[in-house]
Amino acid sequence: MRGRAILADEVGLGKTIEAGMVLKELIVRGLARKVLILTPASLVVQWQEEMAVKFGLTFEIMDEFEDWARHERVISSIDTAKRDVHRDEIQRLSYDVVIVDEAHRLKNRATKNWKLVAAVRKKYMLLLTATPVQNDLEELFNLVTLLRPGQLSSYGGFRRRFVRRGDPRTPTNATELKRLLREVMIRNRRSAVLVLPPRRVFPAEIVLSRPERKLYEAVTDFVRDRYPAYGRTSTSVNRLALIVLQKEMGSSTFAAAETLRRMKESPNFAYEDRLVLSDLYERAAAIRRKIDDKAIVFTQYLRTLQFLRPLLEGDGHTVSVFHGGMSPGEKEESVCSFRDRTRVFLSTEAGGEGRNLQFCNTVVNFDLPWNPLKIEQRIGRVHRIGQTREVHIVNLWARDTIEEYVIELLDRKINMFQLVVGELDLVLGRLDEAKTFEEVLMDIWTVKDNARRREELARFGDQLLAARQKYESTKSYDEALFGNELTAEARA
Repeated sequence: MRGRAILADEVGLGKTIEAGMVLKELIVRGLARKVLILTPASLVVQWQEEMAVKFGLTFEIMDEFEDWARHERVISSIDTAKRDVHRDEIQRLSYDVVIVDEAHRLKNRATKNWKLVAAVRKKYMLLLTATPVQNDLEELFNLVTLLRPGQLSSYGGFRRRFVRRGDPRTPTNATELKRLLREVMIRNRRSAVLVLPPRRVFPAEIVLSRPERKLYEAVTDFVRDRYPAYGRTSTSVNRLALIVLQKEMGSSTFAAAETLRRMKESPNFAYEDRLVLSDLYERAAAIRRKIDDKAIVFTQYLRTLQFLRPLLEGDGHTVSVFHGGMSPGEKEESVCSFRDRTRVFLSTEAGGEGRNLQFCNTVVNFDLPWNPLKIEQRIGRVHRIGQTREVHIVNLWARDTIEEYVIELLDRKINMFQLVVGELDLVLGRLDEAKTFEEVLMDIWTVKDNARRREELARFGDQLLAARQKYESTKSYDEALFGNELTAEARA
């Protein structure tokens, strides 16, 4: 493919690793020195870590104040790169390799995204997407033309030759179209490459004790009263503190107690608010509560981890702990200890990043992150290549809490836990919603009127379901369009 290709493998087959292997080979051969990687903002750090850990390649993340010409290997969100000040500088430079992740965002050649990538001077280019065509064949033409202009003729020639009149989704001359695509695209299928055991989800509703329920409701009332008053900017210190507090209440009283202590002493809150926080803190501090195979127990908060460890050990479980404050050596020893000796791996979110724990097949979500991708990341530590057993996922939640809303939206509405790792991001990307999942969830939760709150929850659930259906439609369309003829096996 002469260094220009669309890597269109289905979700979960490692397109990032494939791109890294190609890039490393080009660098080793002396064919590439200056490299630009463009990704969605949410994937910038992940790409930097993958390139460093797996390929020994250091990349600079470009932000508002970086000098593009000064660095040989750079990663940027495409939204940062397309701003006028950055775009002009990028287009003055020449790159040996340009890699674009989630390249289906370049499907429209009238957009700034497409025009930016088209204008960058580059020798080699890799476009990564699991769904190269989402709506019609024009999107396919736009991607291929970006990669290799003229490969599919002009747009007029492409339409006359390959698009059925009156039906922009169905190709004519399909055999000829696939022959031309084989020169620029590779698309491996999960069914041919990877078969993972199934997942089974165990929702575990827990009943809060009377003091815990009263405290949860009191904290929630406090948050609902103050949250709208602190402005609509997501950077408001008080607003962020309320979000953290509500999240911690869904994890454990012990996680929330320390935050309440700090908030009741903070001058950021009015005197009257600090009095209420002081009372809530005293109530939280007074509450203490208790929880045949290996299991990973995830929590978002170190204080919850510190509370759970002695309880688990007191019940006779052997425990390995893993959190972000440990040194690399301590983390490695903890993983080895869990693999060889202990029964429970008690971990904060740090255990959901970059560790392969597929020798275990049970994940217990002691608390539920409001970011669905973090939940998926936890599950992905065990549900991956090398897993031979059915994966069990246990979700702990209590009725009439925000975590119940998370379960209702993700499990009951879109059946998230049966999605392949990587698919959820594609579903959420089809939401017609400017705010993040967490922001929408908090906006719903802080509505005081119960009936209206339930209406908002149902509305957002319907949006999620529509996004899931849209993704499934795209997946089916791409399967029908490309079939098995662009796989590595078909080229052998």
